[in-house]
Amino acid sequence: MSRPRFLPDNFTLALIATVVFASFLPASGQVAEYVELVTTGIVSLLFFLHGAKLSRQAILAGIGHWRLHVWIFIATFVLFPVLGLALRPVLSPLVTTEMYIGVLFLCTLPATVQSAIAFTSMARGNVPAAVCSASASTLLGILVTPILVSLVLHKNAEGGDALHAIGKIAMTLLLPFVIGHLMRPLIGGFLQRRASIIKLVDQGSILFVVYAAFSAAVISGLWKQTPIPSLLGLIVLCSILLAAVLFITTWGARRLGFSKEDEITLVFCGSKKSMVSGIPMANVLFPAASVGAIVLPLMLFHQIQLMVCAVLAQRYARRVQIADQTTTH
Repeated sequence: MSRPRFLPDNFTLALIATVVFASFLPASGQVAEYVELVTTGIVSLLFFLHGAKLSRQAILAGIGHWRLHVWIFIATFVLFPVLGLALRPVLSPLVTTEMYIGVLFLCTLPATVQSAIAFTSMARGNVPAAVCSASASTLLGILVTPILVSLVLHKNAEGGDALHAIGKIAMTLLLPFVIGHLMRPLIGGFLQRRASIIKLVDQGSILFVVYAAFSAAVISGLWKQTPIPSLLGLIVLCSILLAAVLFITTWGARRLGFSKEDEITLVFCGSKKSMVSGIPMANVLFPAASVGAIVLPLMLFHQIQLMVCAVLAQRYARRVQIADQTTTH
């Protein structure tokens, strides 16, 4: 029996099921701590596997692809704030004042690392460049985001513990990647023959991140503290912002003559915003009483970007697969 055309793919259905599950049974207390540990572990495993899979030549090529990295950084730290300010007269009436401050705040944030790389891998894009760009974006965001907040919101930002953040990122992401790459001579061949393992970890890491993030949002009062009209307006606002960035990055990649693999990397790395980095930064940059409303746009945008990019990644992967089959035949 063939699959109905209107039915989403299995991974998209799994994402929807994860959101519904987190809405009714969010992880809290000690369970939330276990979920966070598992999420951290599976993300570290993802980087370990990518480190073991990628050749030295591929990593050097990713690091040296400076033109692509520059455009990803422009999309992350210039395009988003410009769009956030430019769309204000049209979109700000849809939400409360604090919510729109939250939208501008999310525009200043660095890219999320794990989902950007996972989606790039799923879509068969330039993974080495994605690893380098997304990791660098997170580190750069520690310095750039407070400056952008002061410029965009005209607010003086207080400094955070940057060294602690850098150390945490290095231990969770970069160290497993390096260890995996050092072990490539031992396990690289096995992973090449078992590509489904990396695909499983790619998709599994996204599902765990979605559950952990949405659980935190629900427990924080996502469905209780926000008026329904403002919540609907916020969903529309975040969707328009994401659609604009996806369109501009796709169009720009093609106008600049990037390959399909580099286009995928620019689209997925340039359109992401990190909730993992954003919420701790919000706690430092804003009064405690307003943090909840300010991070709500980030929470919703995070879920929307995961849903939309899951569909885009599947479409890109099918296009690349069809192109490969056409070339083979």
